[in-house]
Amino acid sequence: MVIENFSAFLVAITILTLTPGLDTALVIRNTSRGGFHDGALTSLGICLGLFVHASFSALGISVILTQSAELFYAVKTVGAAYLIWLGISSLRAIKHSGGVPVGSVGNQDVNVRRSLREGFLSNVLNPKTAVFYLAFLPQFINPEHSPFLQSLLMAAIHFVIAMLWQCGLSGMLNSAKSLLNNATFVRWMEGTTGAVLIVLGVKLLIEKPQI
Repeated sequence: MVIENFSAFLVAITILTLTPGLDTALVIRNTSRGGFHDGALTSLGICLGLFVHASFSALGISVILTQSAELFYAVKTVGAAYLIWLGISSLRAIKHSGGVPVGSVGNQDVNVRRSLREGFLSNVLNPKTAVFYLAFLPQFINPEHSPFLQSLLMAAIHFVIAMLWQCGLSGMLNSAKSLLNNATFVRWMEGTTGAVLIVLGVKLLIEKPQI
């Protein structure tokens, strides 16, 4: 089973994972509430939700593939345009960027079920994540192999990257406070991410499909 444009997928999913957003803010908040274990469990819940989005995305891709190859590549084109739009949005958001509020690390008792539930529901009920997976994964699906298995494989890769990043962030919260509250750093990250997304989107948009 081969993921098409695997290097592009790996770059895109990595920079998107590193981009500050709802997941990052939730991990930081819960780390501030209950320390590293609270943040790590929250991250686990968030990352488990990725498989839900991947499954729904795969079902949609499978239906499209049974209709026509032209429709499949039309979806890929829309997805590539969506990546470009995300990049442009990141660049436009630079002037509005600010630090992510981080409180002092708390010492509250960790409730495992609460942390997992908060992370899982935050991800699964986030329409932006659902739309992103529906638009993003088809870019890298090889029509000759199972869309479902490929989607789960990409979700698993995303799972590993996100867990490493979010748990690392949780563990380094004390030293990361000033960095995450630095508007210059946040603007730099958003600008870099936006530019890379635009380049990847354009590459996928102009790339000739191999049928």
